[in-house]
Amino acid sequence: MSTAIENLASSEAARGDVVRSGRTRFRWGAIVPPAAWLVFAAVTIYWPQVQDWPHTEELALIALAVAILLAVCAVLNGHLGTIGARLQHWEPWFTFLAVLATVWEIATAKLAWLPAPFFMPPQAILEVYLDEGDKLLECIVHSALLLAKGVVIGASIGFVAGVALGWSPRASYWGHPILRVIGPLPATAWLPFAFFTFPSSGSASVFLIALATGIPVTVLTWSGVSSVNSAYYDIARTLGASRTFLVLRVAIPAAMPHVFVGLFMGLSASFAVLVVAEMMGVKAGLGWYLQWAQGWGAYANMYAALIVLALVCASLVALLFKVRDHLLAWQKGLLRW
Repeated sequence: MSTAIENLASSEAARGDVVRSGRTRFRWGAIVPPAAWLVFAAVTIYWPQVQDWPHTEELALIALAVAILLAVCAVLNGHLGTIGARLQHWEPWFTFLAVLATVWEIATAKLAWLPAPFFMPPQAILEVYLDEGDKLLECIVHSALLLAKGVVIGASIGFVAGVALGWSPRASYWGHPILRVIGPLPATAWLPFAFFTFPSSGSASVFLIALATGIPVTVLTWSGVSSVNSAYYDIARTLGASRTFLVLRVAIPAAMPHVFVGLFMGLSASFAVLVVAEMMGVKAGLGWYLQWAQGWGAYANMYAALIVLALVCASLVALLFKVRDHLLAWQKGLLRW
């Protein structure tokens, strides 16, 4: 008996050694991303430019720093836990971004295949961030506040309206025709009405963003509540559930996947409306900055603002995914994630 236990212990120890050695084993594929960023740094600093672009050295140093960071992560592979696994998952994207930046640098700053000022090199975008970072940060804060007001108001009203339409036949009778008329119209079509009705451009912008967010939330919430399996209601009624319990504890939780789809659609639509609304009288924000850059022909500033806008939108969508995963954790066995 003791011999069997000793053999089992030795086999488990040997298996642990194999696993640990596998975790610490260097992966040759991990050197591709740092090598790609190192090539980008070399091309940036050593290839002669068509004209003298400022901040070229800073761009090369940033690329070199990224290459060193990725190389260190490759060497420490297996010791970084979850972070290491995430870095390994995104290695192809790190390589793709380095190749894209290298091609962009060659086509603009080195060979001028894409003529300036319509196509600016990466160091011109970096110059905008270094010189006008404060102004961009102020615009981000203003747009974030405006977007938060519109999205919260639109999502709240859309959620309540969708639950009412999906639950009450009377609300559906009166609300369905109105929604069919208003729903297909883009929110930007209401610009003249909004700026004539509301006292300020800020309140009109909030209305347009709320409208763009509320319509998809209403439609998807309505669809989710109305498509709940009637067996859920029958079981709850058998157990003595009240009407309020059926709405709050049965209909709404079952409709939450549809609600989050509506939120995703509404958030995407709200960003498009945000840019248009801030071009109509608002004195700050990313949309205002884009209009200002376009009016002065500052294409580098325009591209820099577009990159910031895309990153903000992607971050908010990722945050919404995290909230969905947390709130709908109990449905993981029912949904395809």
